[in-house]
Amino acid sequence: MTSTTPPYELRLHDAASQVDATAWDALLALQSQPTPFMRHAYLAALETSGSATARTGWVPRYFTLWQGERLCAACALYIKAHSYGEYVFDWAWADAHERHGLPYYPKAVVAVPFTPVPGSRLLAQGDASRTALLRALLDWARESGLSSLHLLFAADDELATARAAGLLLRHQVQFHWHNRHPQNAARFADFDDFLASLTQDKRKKIRQERRRVLEAGVVFRVLRGREITAADWDFFYHCYQRTYLEHGNPPYLTRGFFTLMQEQMPEAWVLFVAERGGQRIASSLIAVSAYPSSVRSENSLTSTAYGRYWGALERVDCLHFEACYYQPIAWCIAQGVRRFEGGAQGEHKMARALMPVQAGSAHWLAHPAFAQAVGHFLAREGQGVQHYLEDLDNRSPFRRAHQDGRIKP
Repeated sequence: MTSTTPPYELRLHDAASQVDATAWDALLALQSQPTPFMRHAYLAALETSGSATARTGWVPRYFTLWQGERLCAACALYIKAHSYGEYVFDWAWADAHERHGLPYYPKAVVAVPFTPVPGSRLLAQGDASRTALLRALLDWARESGLSSLHLLFAADDELATARAAGLLLRHQVQFHWHNRHPQNAARFADFDDFLASLTQDKRKKIRQERRRVLEAGVVFRVLRGREITAADWDFFYHCYQRTYLEHGNPPYLTRGFFTLMQEQMPEAWVLFVAERGGQRIASSLIAVSAYPSSVRSENSLTSTAYGRYWGALERVDCLHFEACYYQPIAWCIAQGVRRFEGGAQGEHKMARALMPVQAGSAHWLAHPAFAQAVGHFLAREGQGVQHYLEDLDNRSPFRRAHQDGRIKP
């Protein structure tokens, strides 16, 4: 039977500015897991601000598939000469290539730079166009002589497409908080209601940590969207920059990037500012949902908050926990936000009721022997991840029910 589906036209672009923003964002809105980090304005700001450019080791390539003037699929790809800022660690793979006299770099990643947030990466009208886009990426990687192609922190439907195409899947553990009672799935009424769902030792620990911050004289202001002034962004960046410098590294994102966020995506950000004695001493920044109206709409429980950055100019016991977990969780409860993603790694988050979830990536390696070796490694690693998740499940911070249905204290 002859197909009546017209063929796709592949177009490659060197910058986000060459891709129509309206068409890109309309395609993003159709995806199973859209995030604010895949909006056209966000990706363009990474380039314009000098944060993710050829100079910093992120050479952008935008792939778009068209049928006539209809955009059917698209993705952001970066050619990399290093593995920094990815949060899916392949340094051992690079080392193995080099020890055998084979270059690992340049490689290609389909990802959002510096952003370990699971979400849609292969924007597509449907399964057929998603498959066609992935096939185009693989063909291009082979023709370009790249060592590998990596699809990082992808959505489940994309991982299924990648598996079907023969890519190797890899999983790691993140910790997310959900706005629902573990016993009846009802949303929390307030922070005390949330605490009541936890075991006694976890409730006690959180109350102690919050009390230490309060007794230190620290209070918080919460700013959303256009309430965040240029001066507030300046203070936040001072905190953010200091966090990186204390660890001996320059920050990935420039101050200009956040200026563009203030101008072009203000509704996507919430800033928590810690003050003591009338002086600002710390801040944390979260992003909210993929689209600006969702939190304030009647469907606010479909929205998600994402923990991103923090920094402090003074050391206060437990301030990090308050700024990065307790303040955002309290805000999410008050706003009816469905989920708060606490970022990559960090088993300590589980004591604050951020529960383990799997985040997946997919990988293609050009060299058959290395692909086979990595496949064996990922199979062993995957078993370890499953055992780790089972162990974490046995250490849940939530109260469990007795056999007669009563809730344990």
